[in-house]
Amino acid sequence: MSSSADPVTGPDVGVGGYRPHEEERFIGELRQARAAGARVPDFFVVGHAKCGTTAMHRMLMQHPQIYVPVKETDFLSRAPYERDALEADELERQRKRAARPPRTLADYLALFAAAGDAQRAGDLSPQYIRASSAASRIAALSPEARIIAIFREPASFLRSFHQQLLEAGIETERDFATALALEGERRRLRRIPRDCSAPDRLLYSDHVRYVEQLRRYHERFGRERVLTLIYDDFRSDNEATVRLILRFLGVDDSLEIRAIEANATVDDLSVRARALLDDTAMGRGAVARALKTALKATVPGRLRRRALRSARRAVSRRPLPVDEGLTRELRRRFEGEVVAASDYLQRDLVDLWGYDRRGEAARP
Repeated sequence: MSSSADPVTGPDVGVGGYRPHEEERFIGELRQARAAGARVPDFFVVGHAKCGTTAMHRMLMQHPQIYVPVKETDFLSRAPYERDALEADELERQRKRAARPPRTLADYLALFAAAGDAQRAGDLSPQYIRASSAASRIAALSPEARIIAIFREPASFLRSFHQQLLEAGIETERDFATALALEGERRRLRRIPRDCSAPDRLLYSDHVRYVEQLRRYHERFGRERVLTLIYDDFRSDNEATVRLILRFLGVDDSLEIRAIEANATVDDLSVRARALLDDTAMGRGAVARALKTALKATVPGRLRRRALRSARRAVSRRPLPVDEGLTRELRRRFEGEVVAASDYLQRDLVDLWGYDRRGEAARP
């Protein structure tokens, strides 16, 4: 990737850089869709990732008054020209994640068209919390929406997020400390993995701006329409947390809800092995295309998919070991953010997460 490209400044930056005129047009389209009577989401779970949103989605889907067609549309965290620029491999990943990934506003709205009048339609997209334009886009489309955000202790969050990016093929640097040290280069679009579809996600420190992220939603929706959750609470009693969400959304919270364990940290895959498997699955490269053609001609589709899943499991590794020294360093780095979030939310996250207001992390 060229070093002369514009610097990465956030998840709203596309291939050609930020385009204010495109953003204004997009905001106008969102408002027009609402004015035309389109069925729009009533609530948005905006993130963060690695904070139990998958389990939350599965539990909410058990409720008859909740309608969430897919998880992670990410539609409102991308500008139109960015969606048009998606490469084939990213589109394939999105197809695996959702039956019909929305590339246009019409596609996105169609996801919610089947929601009943008595149902609360929702969009669970953890990237929205980071995208600087997502709050204004949501407000343009659904100004009365309710917002749900969930936060996690920064060092634990970033370590888990790094492993998720490795598993997704967005990150290739297995050593977390090295990945963090590459932020400066990557901000200038250097040292980006060849097949990385979301380079902004590699700017790990930018994810931990909790007060700034929350304030964007408070400014547009008011505090009364934003429910802020802490991952520790969800982990300790996810059923109680989901019932709190149901009350916040104004639906019956007395119905039986089966508790679902939040995802454990994903296993890391051997990067080279994962790349080889993905190349074969998608037919990238002459050898991979030939192998895929041969497999398609001789092996039924169900067996091919099963074999691919088995091969991926075979190259799985245990989660990367925790670097206690790096953990302490990250806790010192983000201590100010934790103190600020505690003050902003009027909840003692400093004590909950084991930080010390005097300048040292109390425990790793």
